[in-house]
Order: sequence, then structure tokens, then C-alpha cells
Amino acid sequence: MSDARSLVSGAAGRYATALFEIAQEANKLEAVEADLGALSAALGESAELRDLISSPVYSREEQGAAMAKIAVAMGLGGEVANTVALMAANRRLPVLPQVIAAVQALAADARGEVKADVTAAKALTKAQQEKLAKVLKESVGKDVTINMSVDESLIGGLVVKMGSKMIDTSVASKLSNLQNAMKEVG
Repeated sequence: MSDARSLVSGAAGRYATALFEIAQEANKLEAVEADLGALSAALGESAELRDLISSPVYSREEQGAAMAKIAVAMGLGGEVANTVALMAANRRLPVLPQVIAAVQALAADARGEVKADVTAAKALTKAQQEKLAKVLKESVGKDVTINMSVDESLIGGLVVKMGSKMIDTSVASKLSNLQNAMKEVG
């Protein structure tokens, strides 16, 4: 477990590690991941929820009561609901998005997976994504889950980020490098 703990740090890391270990011991890691995914989606969709967890205007009691209602309304399991309640009581809700990401990273590491954030100029087909995942797996020795996004400003090519590694084969990057090299010459 010690190398998995190196994936997370700070207050968010402590909460994430605790939640991850509780979920693993209770054999509820999949359910906890699903709850955290739903909570992450809710944070992404609701400016009011983001304001609730980050604003110092709300007291810990108000945050705790609101998050308890949200947990019930979303049908979150006890592990996630209790962690969120503890975070509210300790005024640590602002790091909730980092806790979610850290638990997901710990779970992926436990399964022997690596997440790759891939940005392309246009959407890749399912077959292209599978081929890319296979090539990346050969490179890192672990199963690779691709998180795909599209950025047309890349013109062509890909930008792949896996942990601290980044591979940029985009046309925009190559043009930028060429432009910089021409400035150095002239």
C-alpha cells in the first residue's frame, strides 16, 4: 500500500487514503467509486454546489446539513456520506474534488490501471482508442484507461498525459517549435 499512498498527499490525500482503505476493507470499492463519480458529476453541473463546498460564508453546520441532504438525495453510500460529513465538520470540503480524484487514482492503481488524458484535434474512433490504449499499455506495462477530449486548435496529432509524463505530437506544437527555431536563427 505504501507506493499507492505516494499517489496522494496533503489533506485531500489523507481523506482519500482513509476512504479508499475503508472501501477496500468493506469490499465496496466499486460502489464508492460510483458514488464519487456521481458526486463529481454533480459538482461539475452545479455552481451552487461548488459554491457550497468552497465558500467560507457557510458555517460548518450549514455545510454539513446541506451535504447530508445531498447525500440522501443522491443515494450515496455510508462510506462516502460519512467522509463528506467528516470533511464538512472539519471545514475540508474545498478539497472534495481532489479527494474524489485521489480515490479514483488509488482505485485505478490497485487494479493495475493507469489513466491517460488524451487530447486530439478530432474525436478518435473506438478502434483508434483501443489501438492507442494497447500501445500505451506496452509502454507503461499497465492497463490504460483513456480519458478523451477534443481540441481543434491542435490542428492534428495528439497530446497524451499519463501521470507526470506528457507526449505532444500535435501539429500546433510542431509549428510552435519550428517558429521558435526560426526566431533563434534570424
